[in-house]
Parts: sequence; C-alpha cells; structure tokens
Amino acid sequence: MEASTVANTVSNTAARTFGVEEEFLLVDPATGRTAPGAAEVLRIAGGHPPAAADAALHTELLTTQVEAATGRCRSLDELGDQLTHARRQLADAARAAGLWLVPSGTAVLGGDTEISVTTTHERFAGIADRFAEVVREYQACGCHVHVGVPDLETAVAVVNHLRPWLPTLLALSVNSPFHLGRDTGYASWRMIEQARFPGAGVPPWFDSAGDYTAQVGRLVEQGVLLDEAMTFWLVRPSAHLPTVEFRAADTAVDMPGALLQAALSRALVVTALAELDRGRTAFPVDTQTAAAALWSAARHGLAGPGVHPVLAKRVPATELLGDLLAWVTPALEAAGDLVAVRELVAGVLRDGTGAERQRAVTPADPFQIVRYLAGDR
Repeated sequence: MEASTVANTVSNTAARTFGVEEEFLLVDPATGRTAPGAAEVLRIAGGHPPAAADAALHTELLTTQVEAATGRCRSLDELGDQLTHARRQLADAARAAGLWLVPSGTAVLGGDTEISVTTTHERFAGIADRFAEVVREYQACGCHVHVGVPDLETAVAVVNHLRPWLPTLLALSVNSPFHLGRDTGYASWRMIEQARFPGAGVPPWFDSAGDYTAQVGRLVEQGVLLDEAMTFWLVRPSAHLPTVEFRAADTAVDMPGALLQAALSRALVVTALAELDRGRTAFPVDTQTAAAALWSAARHGLAGPGVHPVLAKRVPATELLGDLLAWVTPALEAAGDLVAVRELVAGVLRDGTGAERQRAVTPADPFQIVRYLAGDR
C-alpha cells in the first residue's frame, strides 16, 4: 500500500482518535478469589480526579469487576498516560477497600459472583435473566479499543476489512490460561468462555450498514440478543459512539500490552480506510477458517501454530504477527507510532504474552499467580 494514501487517510480527524476500555477483577488478598466490591472501589476512586475530562470508571456486569475507560486520545503518549493513571487510580482504591485489582482475562482461582443490579443498571438484570448460568459464571475481562470513524456505513465497511486480523490480535494479547485454579491448556480461556454466547467470534460479512442493522435486528427478534446494542462479535460498530470497537483482546497484564493493542487497532482502521479510498474490497475470509484461526489463537497464543486467514492453512503464529505488522506499517509510520510499536512487540516476544508470564510464576501455586498479577511482589 502506498504510504501517501495512508498519510492522506490518517490526516482525517476521526481516523486519528482512539480510546481504550479495560476491565479488571477484584480479588480478596487472603484467598486469591474474586470478591464483590465494585461499588466501594468506585466510590473511593471517584474521590480522585480522572486523567481527562472524558475519562471514566464504571461498574461491570458482575460486582467482582470494574472498568476504566480513557478519554478520546490522539497520540500514544496521551493514551499511555491515561491508561497508567486509571490503573493506578483503581489499584489504589482497591487496596483502600481491602482488595487487589487483578489484570487477567479470567479469574485464576474463581470466586463467588453477583450481578450488578442497581437503579442505573437494570439492564444487567435483563442480561442475567436472558443468558442465565452463562452470565453468572462469566468473570471474563477484555481490553476494548475504540477508533473513530465518520459514520455507520464506513464503520461496517471497515469491519469487513478487519475480519482477517482479529485472531492475531487475540494471539498477541492472550492473558487467561487459568480457570478455577487449573491450567486450562489454553492461552485465552476467556475466548473459550465467550464462545458460549450467541454470535460470538469473528463477525460475518456485511454488505452495507443496512445489512448490518437488519442482521442485528433479526438476532434481537429471534430472542438471542437483548437489544440492538448487544452483540458479541470481536469487532463491531459501537452502539453509542462514532467508532469501530475492537473486543478481541484479553485484558492486558500491564499497560504496555493495552497500548500495543490500541496502536495496532488504530493502524488497522486507518489501513482499512485507505483501502476503501482506493476502492478495494476486503478479502471475504471463510467463516470456518475464521473460526479455526480464532480457536488456534485462543489455544496457543503466539507460542504455536496459527491459521492463515487467506491461505487457510497452518503457519506459525509469529508469522501471522509479522504479516500484521507489515500490513499496518505505512499507517504506523504516518501516525508516528512505528518505533514505539516495534519496541512494544519486541517486549512481548522477549518477555512473553500474559499467558506465558502467568505460567512462568509457579503453576503449582495459583495464589502466587494472583499475587503476581496484583503487583504484590
């Protein structure tokens, strides 16, 4: 792809802005198991100013989880500052409440769960009623990246271009190998748990914004979604913001991991916009190949085989990561992010993914893994 084409696209204000939502678990330091404490943690954290006027801290579906949302950012430096501030703000509040803040895609040792049902979150009750036990045990945390786009029609066209890259974004982010104190054998057990929801995984191909709206509407009418704002695809047009929302990644073990997901996500959107400007149609990845690629990424992360979305065959997962970096290099260069992203990727390849780092602690004692994740070391 010509760098000049990407440079012209990246100059668009909407294409440059991005933000991140990070979900975290709250854990009892005495047991390492999750503990309900979201309301108290958010109350304490709310006494301190956010990093930006449009940054926010939120409750999640379960009282054992909290979420930090950055404001709309234009640079990696700005985003990194906000991510660091929010993580510190929540971690300090959790400790003040007698808890640990744990950045893991799943609860290492499990724990009792409770639906967050308040006057402002009555929708959570509807979700719990609709999906029953699947929701009650779903202590899963993701890193969601929003990238600005002009409108729904553009967002849908961009999503088509993103479909081949979602398994690689997952492989890079895997951070949930343990469940109920056991090593699952998977690098992202969160993705396996998420597969129990209707329509999870790589989204289907959409012919237009109208087609997207119609397909979502049918799922609502069929009773498998609560409303049009609820879909489980790993990338989608946001229901409440003018953005494309990436939902493939596990919550990052540290801030640099979240920053890397954001940089790559923005670069993928900018590259997709450039492809659309050139009149190029996205490659229609076969549905079963997409599912195979996603399963392989969840199983192995970067430490094993992946599935090439175009060639439909097994290749090393690191080769797919190299393809992704090559694809978005012009966009990274245009945004001034290339050097930073190369350093962040080198850090993952050197230190391991979150899943590899969890397993390196001491698998024989999962409590020590929780302690490590909480930074109590």
